Amino acid sequence: MKKRVKTYTISAVAEMFDIHPQTLRLYEREGLLKPSRSVGNTRLYSDEDVERLEVILSLTRDLGVNLAGVEIIINMREKMDAMQREFERFFEYLRTHASEFSRGSGEGETSDALIPVSRYRRTHYTEVNTDVE
Repeated sequence: MKKRVKTYTISAVAEMFDIHPQTLRLYEREGLLKPSRSVGNTRLYSDEDVERLEVILSLTRDLGVNLAGVEIIINMREKMDAMQREFERFFEYLRTHASEFSRGSGEGETSDALIPVSRYRRTHYTEVNTDVE
């Protein structure tokens, strides 16, 4: 069974945000919004599109960012989100495979560290003065 996604027409979205439908068409031409299309070629905006529009309008209205800047900021946010997901997957991998990385010291010590640090013996050095008087 397919889940139906709630969608909005261009006039509904324009009314929600008090903008002209032509502004939404401009954002689509600039590649900032990518609404889906109905069989009759009507633009259909999903909740995700509406959230993205909120970000666009916040950047343009509140912060005075131009459309080129909006595109750069949105692309950077998407890359940061992707990096965050990648980090989370990596840390989850480390958590689930931590035992494979630990070698154990043989002394029965346990540690909460993901990768244990080997203990080393400190060597004391004596400072030698090499200045000749």
